[in-house]
Amino acid sequence: MLSQQTPLFSAGMTPSSGCRSTPTLFTIGYEQLLPPELVNELVAAGVERLIDVRYRPQSRRPGMSKTRLAEMLGDHEIAYEHRKALGTPPDIRWLYRAGRNAEAREAFGAHVEATASEELDALAAELDRAPVTALMCLEADPAACHRRVLAQALRRRRPELVVVDL
Repeated sequence: MLSQQTPLFSAGMTPSSGCRSTPTLFTIGYEQLLPPELVNELVAAGVERLIDVRYRPQSRRPGMSKTRLAEMLGDHEIAYEHRKALGTPPDIRWLYRAGRNAEAREAFGAHVEATASEELDALAAELDRAPVTALMCLEADPAACHRRVLAQALRRRRPELVVVDL
């Protein structure tokens, strides 16, 4: 289920359909997915590493909290990493929840550049040699999510980066 098409964000491309010399980053939100559906989406896209960009990697949905999610992904040979520094802190998250997406994107963009610029630099640099990677959080719609802000920050560092929203 690939979605959200814009010139910056591509769909339908998998690691096997494109040249691996062009770095590709996937994004996914689990809001409308059960754990097995999340895994199926990642496997179908050829994802080998999932980076959890939730500030707090906890969920009321069974199987979506950090430990259980890491175990489930490991059963499918997908590495799990949690990167809290790339999550939306509570003082900004409320803006997204209130539907103030433009304000939230601006606030989160400033926050992540001020507090996690080195983490973004490192992630951008490693995408060539890293396993096929996806960023994950809760929000189903990437346009209303901090994943989009992170992907744009990575594109500023790596203009050739292809971003695919699952």
